[in-house]
Amino acid sequence: MMTSRRIMIGCVLAVASAWPAFSWADFDAKVLMVHEGDRFTIYHDEQREMIYLKGIDCPELKQPFGKQARRVAAAYVESRKVVIRGLKRDRQGRMTADVLLEDGRNIAHELIKEGLAWARVQFRDDQSLNDMEELARAAHRGLWADPNPVPPWKWKAPKNIGRKFSN
Repeated sequence: MMTSRRIMIGCVLAVASAWPAFSWADFDAKVLMVHEGDRFTIYHDEQREMIYLKGIDCPELKQPFGKQARRVAAAYVESRKVVIRGLKRDRQGRMTADVLLEDGRNIAHELIKEGLAWARVQFRDDQSLNDMEELARAAHRGLWADPNPVPPWKWKAPKNIGRKFSN
């Protein structure tokens, strides 16, 4: 009985380490490219994976502060080794994770503090993200220098421009 339990635990650990996308374990990866402030391509276990930063939404590249968010994120992580924590699929099917620098700083937190991202609505229960966003707003950092910054989920939404179509 004890031997079969050990074999089962060994198999579970082997699967978890072989496929980190299905794992709760942290792993190291190299950031190959920063596409947007919150979207990276990483390299791990001889595979490339597109990941999104968990808990935040950066402006789109064509929005104000979008290119700045990408530049700042790239300065932190591009071509560097990072720690990927909590990799999982979100409701849209995207791989999301916390991305940590070797010194333990969370990239999503750094972008929020610099005023280059919004805390995502579904993560509003994470008080630390809310607090960081409120401090950036109060200091008018980054996108909060604009009195009415448009969040990317509204900017990307189809715009009703009042056209009338005939059949």
